[in-house]
Amino acid sequence: MLHRSAAALCAAVLLLSTACSGSRTDRSAAGRTAMERELSELFTLLGDPGIKGEERFAVVQTIADAYLRTRDYGRLVPFLTGVVERDASDPYATHYLFTVAYAYLQSGAPEVASLYFDRIVKNHPDLILKGESIHKICLERLLELSPSPVRRIDYRRELIARFPDSIDLGAAWFLLGKEYERIGDWDAALAAYQKYLPHFGSSIPGYPDAFQYARTLIEFANSPKDWTYESLDDLVGRVQTALAQGSPRTLQRLRAKVGFFAMSWQQDQTEGNSQVLFDFSEFMSGSRIFSAPTLDPGSNAREAFLRTWGWSERIATWYLYFRKINFPSDPEIHGRWEWAGIYFGEKLN
Repeated sequence: MLHRSAAALCAAVLLLSTACSGSRTDRSAAGRTAMERELSELFTLLGDPGIKGEERFAVVQTIADAYLRTRDYGRLVPFLTGVVERDASDPYATHYLFTVAYAYLQSGAPEVASLYFDRIVKNHPDLILKGESIHKICLERLLELSPSPVRRIDYRRELIARFPDSIDLGAAWFLLGKEYERIGDWDAALAAYQKYLPHFGSSIPGYPDAFQYARTLIEFANSPKDWTYESLDDLVGRVQTALAQGSPRTLQRLRAKVGFFAMSWQQDQTEGNSQVLFDFSEFMSGSRIFSAPTLDPGSNAREAFLRTWGWSERIATWYLYFRKINFPSDPEIHGRWEWAGIYFGEKLN
């Protein structure tokens, strides 16, 4: 009986593949009739109790492939979900439900597809499809489709835990940190960024300054933050007084100790030479430094510029840059002001 079933299966598969070949002739009414006839034979085979294991999978997959080729998702979905409902222990249930999820994606129903991807990961064993884990593919799709940062955190953590050797761990840890930021869990975000730092070579689309961002955030969290001021006017006034007195030591005390930059207007803060250990005394020898009486008109509620001139090196005009601190992890620091850097030369329009 088993040999006859296997022979019938081979013949049905061959005939069905011919009927669904995709040429103009095969898409004719005669071709569709032939396909339906062969599908009927395959359904008969599927009802044969002698068809089990890989042979049964081959029958189911051949029927599913026929529906996929014709994009007949209206028949494909109930067919495959019915197969799984009749035998939840089927070792190929993961494959069938993954095809169902794909069908819903192709049909423009990503929310329903997400439900199936989630169901596969939580309730069915993993399978390898074309050399890749179906669970891994599902988790990656769920990260793309889920609007909830809480759910994305769960999916990304599982991806990191189960597939560390087949993903970019650096990108995974950094993006996990960003998800924790979105829900306000700053301790978890900093922990994720700390695990990202050893993977600084990772390329993270949309975050070209990822390494600097994570490193600065961690350094800031671990710093005393004693250079921050509640009032911008207070901070600027202290800087102006130090400039008038020619006191590089006071300026050194007032500047930010984490992420302080000194660069031209054309540079980017992500460039390595923009982050400096700055010694003001080298630029204040024998000359008085002047500052504008008011902030630059381009200043706003989150950042401010103070024009200064008289510095002793090649570029005599500097703009001192002040910014409001964005650090929700510490409500006492969040929203205070810091002197964050220097732009060399006249301000660009």
